Amino acid sequence: MKNVNHPYLDLHLFGAGENVNTTVGVADTTAGTVTPYGESQGLSEEMRTYYADYLIDNAEPNLIHDQFAQKHTIPKHGGKTIQFRKYDPLPKLSTALSEGVTPTGQSLNMGVVEATLHQYGGYVEFSDLLLLTAIDNNLVMATKLLGSQAGRTLDTITREVLCGGTNVQYGADAVDARYLLTGGNATDNHYMTVECIKRAVRFLKNQNAEKINGSYACIIHPDCAYDLTSDPNWKYPHQYCDTKELYEGEIGMIEGVRFVESTEAKVFHAPDLTPESRTIACLGDVYSHLEYAGPAGDNMGTGSQYRVKIGTSTTGIAATPELVGRAMLFHDASADSWQYVVITGAYTTGSGDSFVYLDRELWTGGVAGALPVTTTTDDVFYPGEAGMAGRDVYATLIMGDNAYGTTELSGGGLQHIVKQLGSAGTADPLNQRATVGWKATKAAARLVEAFMVRIETASTFEVGGN
Repeated sequence: MKNVNHPYLDLHLFGAGENVNTTVGVADTTAGTVTPYGESQGLSEEMRTYYADYLIDNAEPNLIHDQFAQKHTIPKHGGKTIQFRKYDPLPKLSTALSEGVTPTGQSLNMGVVEATLHQYGGYVEFSDLLLLTAIDNNLVMATKLLGSQAGRTLDTITREVLCGGTNVQYGADAVDARYLLTGGNATDNHYMTVECIKRAVRFLKNQNAEKINGSYACIIHPDCAYDLTSDPNWKYPHQYCDTKELYEGEIGMIEGVRFVESTEAKVFHAPDLTPESRTIACLGDVYSHLEYAGPAGDNMGTGSQYRVKIGTSTTGIAATPELVGRAMLFHDASADSWQYVVITGAYTTGSGDSFVYLDRELWTGGVAGALPVTTTTDDVFYPGEAGMAGRDVYATLIMGDNAYGTTELSGGGLQHIVKQLGSAGTADPLNQRATVGWKATKAAARLVEAFMVRIETASTFEVGGN
């Protein structure tokens, strides 16, 4: 929908609180006078419809994760729970019919998955002076940006539900955990390949997952698409789209899977371990049991806790409470091995030695239980919430029909809301603030786990979390 310089739209009527958009800091080098738009004291019904449609138009292209869902309209006066339906397949009928005898009829077995509706929203505030002096059509620009925000927000809500699915494939099944996925090496990287896709398709076929318009659908990040599309069997849309309507963001097909590309595809990113360092070097001994208890109130307790020195008063990293709960990868240089641990406590002695307490014993030098074991200066903790050595891990979703459900934008799903100058009554006694915003009611649910697969891989690139 194109921008409209509407002759009856009074921008004076739109525009703020704490984050009021004002003219402060905005340089206007254009000379001229403000031209009034008329004496209308509000939006006409025509303009309300225009801006509501404009918001939705700018939201929908971002709803990549919604376009393969079973969709249900938001119910009015139906409570906060929405029901998505799934039907069990009918069994085979291998018994021959008896001549002249009508067989017993069959019943459809419908399952129901319920999801709780939640509201989301945001708004922008304008000052009256900005609306009086600004050259740009601020309501149009705000609506466009808010529409994009709404679409990306609602898309992420669906994405997180889908990425919580139980069917996970790590690369081409070469490893069995996210933290073992590698990238950035000269060889043996776990990148997206045709083999990854073939294995996922095999799984869906064995689950009798129905296809969507003749193909399975895939949502993939551009970084993973880069790793995949060099395969000679890759087909671009112009090679097969004569009889197919393209999905939003569709980039191609391989192995009977149509791919939709989006930067909003899930990326698991491991943040730096501390504000000062991405990694922590082990500087001391690893103990199998807690052997040091500080003064009263600082005792970490007793039992099967393990600790490692990560710093001293002059070297290394301080043990701060922010480290507790962080996932770690321990690289044992002497054995060239990796272990996954979680920090359960942190303590700094009076002399300045820093320790972290771990949820499991570390193996150093390929030996477990030899206590104490001295680490080398090459032994390192990496952030462990993503791939090996903290490498970003990308989630690629492949799914069949009716794998999940979500709500429609229409019927109360997404609203455009404008509050005019002075609409706050005594809270805005001088008619100085106006707002434009969006509000949405949303729910998403996985309906049939067996009809979707999440492939986790590293990539040639890294982008950070999203």
